[in-house]
Amino acid sequence: MSVIPNNRFLPAWLSLTERRARRAQRRRARQSKGHLHRSNVTAYLMIAPMVILLAIFVIYPLGYAVWLSGHRISFYKPAVWVGLDFYRFVLTDPRFWHSLRIGLTYSAMVVPAGLLIALLLASFIKTLSTGLASALKVTVYVPAVVASIIAANVFILVYQDAGIANSIVGFFGIGPVAWLNDPSVALAAVAVPGVWLGFGISTLILLAAMLDIPSSYYESASLDGANAFQTMWYITLPLLRNVFVFLSVTGVTISLQEFLLPLIMTSGGPVDRTLTPNLFIINSFRDSTPYATSFSLAAALLLFIVLGSISILIFTAISSVKAVDG
Repeated sequence: MSVIPNNRFLPAWLSLTERRARRAQRRRARQSKGHLHRSNVTAYLMIAPMVILLAIFVIYPLGYAVWLSGHRISFYKPAVWVGLDFYRFVLTDPRFWHSLRIGLTYSAMVVPAGLLIALLLASFIKTLSTGLASALKVTVYVPAVVASIIAANVFILVYQDAGIANSIVGFFGIGPVAWLNDPSVALAAVAVPGVWLGFGISTLILLAAMLDIPSSYYESASLDGANAFQTMWYITLPLLRNVFVFLSVTGVTISLQEFLLPLIMTSGGPVDRTLTPNLFIINSFRDSTPYATSFSLAAALLLFIVLGSISILIFTAISSVKAVDG
């Protein structure tokens, strides 16, 4: 838009109509700029509370933790700057790497199993009538409201010598299994309540996403003679890709940070076979050795980096797509 000079510099031949049109154009430009400014101020005011809360409860604690991890902290002496020493101590600790392997193995058990069960249940609920679907949705959501402490204690009873788990394997002629004391099965035994606690929410999220898929796609597939497997493979799964990305990232993040279940059920045993990263960090913090606080802070921040790296890998491996309009 060209700049309009002052009226006294306008040529004499410029008509009154043209002058009025240019004045109206300038007036609209000023009004548009004022409206844009007010819109920006309104947007900033709306996001300000969240930015302030994020700064107070996330950014500042994270920055303070990074600062503390570079100091040798003692309750009896002033903090001393040591740089990256504690990060080196953590990275050279074999138990830290062992806990990461256990955490990744636990995630590899919990996340795929939970997604598979959730997908099957969501597909089944979608075929039911409204009443039955509502009842089943409430049923599958029940584990999500159960506290991890309660679930851990319930499954401890399930894994007893005379518990339900040994009763089931007894039908196949297998003797009583020491589920929580056998190093070869202890982690899998802890993973079962982890799957049970998380599959309900995943089921409802997948069900909502499946109901959002246009029915015309399935009608076209049916007319083309596609069976149930082909419909699932070529229509449902591709359109659920974004949901799988979300559930995979959140599932890995939550499962890799699990510590209540192994803490209550096995205390990290037997022989550290259920020692997850967060349990290792908690045990390091409770250690009576000097400067345990700095060591555990460094370990927690390294775990934060690991979680971020895994999330990036998942986003790269399962690329998201734009939503499909119905």
